[in-house]
Amino acid sequence: MLITTVGLDADDTLWHNETIFRLTQDRLRDMMAEFAPPETTNARLAEVETRNLRLYGYGVKGFTLSMIETAMELTGHNPPGRLIADILAAGREMLQEPVEPLPGVEAALAELSEHYRLVLITKGDLLHQEQKLAASGLGDLFAAVEIVSEKDASTYRRVFDRHGTGATEAVMCGNSLRSDILPALEAGCWGAYVPYPVTWAHEVAELPGEHERFVELGSISELAGWVRGRS
Repeated sequence: MLITTVGLDADDTLWHNETIFRLTQDRLRDMMAEFAPPETTNARLAEVETRNLRLYGYGVKGFTLSMIETAMELTGHNPPGRLIADILAAGREMLQEPVEPLPGVEAALAELSEHYRLVLITKGDLLHQEQKLAASGLGDLFAAVEIVSEKDASTYRRVFDRHGTGATEAVMCGNSLRSDILPALEAGCWGAYVPYPVTWAHEVAELPGEHERFVELGSISELAGWVRGRS
């Protein structure tokens, strides 16, 4: 079976992301300590985030707005000004976090790029994702970059038709079963799952079981060898 194209997720596949969100959520719990117990803040934030995804999409800016909305609701819509200012400051710090590729990423992408067309396929805020890619130093390894509002089977078919030779001759690699793997398999791609230690609740899904086009890898360093074995 010919493989011509390798799609790669960005956040938590190429560089850290969810750990930054978790640390900021810890800060929010501390900020809200006089208004609500930690478990209440966590639960309300999860509820607000889920409710807001269709409006704000994915990324730091939407998360910051959801933190502000959570604070509004848990303070009876009368938060002290310093609380909102502190939440905004936390969001700005997230946007300014340094971007460093995860172990093995640079070597894996360099090896893959010698034989396959690489396409970055990521969700999130357009400007921030472009900034992170530039800061990572990995941009020149990609033939194309697609920053999308959602990842579903039609997205993968469209992207791999546009930048490759179709979904059936493409691999999608990422850390999210829900966004990177299951819809890619549905589209006819190969799916290479590389777990990250922390997973956002919204991205949790069941493994696809015995699927001839699915593999779970221990690290991204194994990706090039596995792809060669399919070609």
